Amino acid sequence: MRRNRTKRRVAMLLTLTVAASLQAGPPATAAARKTPDPALQTVSLGRESARSFSLVGVTWDDPKATLPGPVQLRTRKIGTTAWTPWQTLEADGPAAGDQRGATDPLWVGASDAIETRIAGPRRPLPAGLRVDLINPEAEMAPAGRRSRTEAVAMPARPVPRMITRAGWGANETIVKAAPEYTGPIQVVFVHHTATGNGYSCADSAAIVRGIQAYQVRTKGWDDIGYNFLVDKCGNIFEGRGGGVGRNVLGAHTLGFNDDASAIAVIGTFDAVGVSPSVRTAIATVAAYKLGAAGNPPNGKVVYTSGGSNLYPKGARATLFRISGHRDAGRTDCPGDSLYRQLPQIRAIAGAAPIGLRFLRMSGAIKYGPLLYTRGLINPLWNVATPSALIARFEVWVDGRLALAAPGSHRTASLRLSPGGHLVGVRAVHLSGRTTMTTAKIVSDPNAPVFTAGPDVALRPGSLNGTVPIRLGWAATDVNGLSAVTLLRPTAVNLGITARSRNGTVKPALPTTFAVRATDRAGNQVSASVTRTPMVLSEAVTQRTGIWRTLRDPRYLGGVALGATAAGSTATWTFTGRSAALAAGRGALSGRVRIWVDGDDAGIVDLGNPRTIYRQAVWSRYWSGGGEHTIRVRVEGTAGRPGVILDGLVYLK
Repeated sequence: MRRNRTKRRVAMLLTLTVAASLQAGPPATAAARKTPDPALQTVSLGRESARSFSLVGVTWDDPKATLPGPVQLRTRKIGTTAWTPWQTLEADGPAAGDQRGATDPLWVGASDAIETRIAGPRRPLPAGLRVDLINPEAEMAPAGRRSRTEAVAMPARPVPRMITRAGWGANETIVKAAPEYTGPIQVVFVHHTATGNGYSCADSAAIVRGIQAYQVRTKGWDDIGYNFLVDKCGNIFEGRGGGVGRNVLGAHTLGFNDDASAIAVIGTFDAVGVSPSVRTAIATVAAYKLGAAGNPPNGKVVYTSGGSNLYPKGARATLFRISGHRDAGRTDCPGDSLYRQLPQIRAIAGAAPIGLRFLRMSGAIKYGPLLYTRGLINPLWNVATPSALIARFEVWVDGRLALAAPGSHRTASLRLSPGGHLVGVRAVHLSGRTTMTTAKIVSDPNAPVFTAGPDVALRPGSLNGTVPIRLGWAATDVNGLSAVTLLRPTAVNLGITARSRNGTVKPALPTTFAVRATDRAGNQVSASVTRTPMVLSEAVTQRTGIWRTLRDPRYLGGVALGATAAGSTATWTFTGRSAALAAGRGALSGRVRIWVDGDDAGIVDLGNPRTIYRQAVWSRYWSGGGEHTIRVRVEGTAGRPGVILDGLVYLK
């Protein structure tokens, strides 16, 4: 049975325009493969690659045209090199409403490449032949995005802060009829009550009660005519009953009450305008009512009059969405001065939020142009537009709505998945206009890694009361390091590019070196190593040749070994990770050759312009602990054959 093929051709539909060619080789059918028929042909529609698709169809321009034979295809499963067997697309002929000729679609599963062909009699292919590849996941994406958006808890549209009917003491007993309702608000009319300005705002509620009594008892109206009232201090009052959030039909602007709302400012504003707080109050109510209907408060509307003393019934009036009473009828209302302020009120009501910016991003650290977090962030923002005019704030992550907050809020909390993100806060005005500010944030929940060390090695240098060492380490992080710090034995900032640092330690005392690496998101990893430098005196050596004992307080332990005879050797055996040869140096000191575990490690020249004692003149490091042997041989240097060995230092 033919299925409805009408599809929305949007981003999920990949169209492959066909450039048909005769395929070399025999026709597609088994019979044809056995006995080629020159009247038959196999037309290749080509091989194409795509990002992802699961449904395939072939279409052409004229729905009444037919193909010369069945369409066959094979596809490559996504993420593999394997191709499916050839499959045939069904075609039942045109159906009512078809705009293009088409085969039935075929479900092929997640695929990323396709090859198609048509086997049949030799005749032209229909014009506009093409292969349509459909990704159902993308097909569902618009609805899916809506679902995700709708799944986010949206705060209720804020109602402007106002004094309710109960708050100003409305006399509900004189209300003559139940409220009537009209359609979405298209225009808001601004009035003044012309009751004078010589009142205290403490009297405003009484004035509103008086206006209600006057309009009901004297004019015979069902209730107070205005939907809202504002006093000279900017206090908003609920007017006609029926619900602030509903489109209550008022009695305020003759011929223009349908699909309209009205705000009356208590006072007379012919010679004097209203204060900024009153302008903001009027704009807030107007944006609340117009924005709920999706109408821009600073726009215009064409309104068909129900009959007024300015526009006869049926006349079409072009009005600002926020208009003065005089725009619809012959009246001075809302007063010259207030009327001149209406452009400012429209600008406030219809503006996008201004001054939106991040104040800080708690949980994130700025490093260069980016922010880095371990995952949980608490953005704090601010906006110059008053909260009363903000419908809500939305927090977006990578183009998707993550959460929403009321317009009075300025912070939120969310957790980011690992990787780079664009986080934005969007302020939504009561008018519907929006402003967004964004920040690029990298979420990195993983701590850095020490790829080497920390570890300690002996190095050449003075042994006068301390042992010279070199601390080595290597730390890395996929998003970069912000600091590497030595915590023990002293606190030192090691920087992020250095890999070693020289220092000294006391002999025969265990010393712990603790290093901490911190990445740009604030993740930390610490590692430590404890090493003890030990001094082996010359007395424990195994010696060959001629050596003599030298005594001098300037030697380690006050004793050293001296030799001048070439070939004399001294050998130490120990278990450790690093070793350093201690010797005296001077102008007449000769050279020695060193073997490490039986391997020639080269020659060290002990000659020096000045005489110095207790010197580590050579060192060696091993990555692991073990037993090692150091053998020193006197070379018998011409003119300066003597050497002084002062012991061996090693780390355990």
